[in-house]
Amino acid sequence: MSATAPTILVVEDDTVVRMLIVDVLEELAFKVLEADSGKAALALIEDSAQTIDLLMTDVGLPGMDGRELATQARVLRPTLPILFASGYAESIEVPERMSVIGKPFSIEQLRDKVLSMLTA
Repeated sequence: MSATAPTILVVEDDTVVRMLIVDVLEELAFKVLEADSGKAALALIEDSAQTIDLLMTDVGLPGMDGRELATQARVLRPTLPILFASGYAESIEVPERMSVIGKPFSIEQLRDKVLSMLTA
């Protein structure tokens, strides 16, 4: 890791799940931003002063789902790596520089997936 920890934006509408993911990522020495909806996440992504190295989003969000969020995020930040979290990971087709992690996942699986995406 560089001197500055990578910043990961976690988008998850389930408060408990979001807190767990944030705790794990912070334990792994990442800087974490949180959003409970696609709309809240977009506000952070639209802020050009805000560093975001990876977007991790639940697919099944109310309102704007994770795919719509990813599409809009890529318009604003074309090179942003995006990690979808889903209970139906095997049935999801993802575009280039996007990846999927199946729920539930272990701390090790999350760490390895995030690190591989940040170094890609």
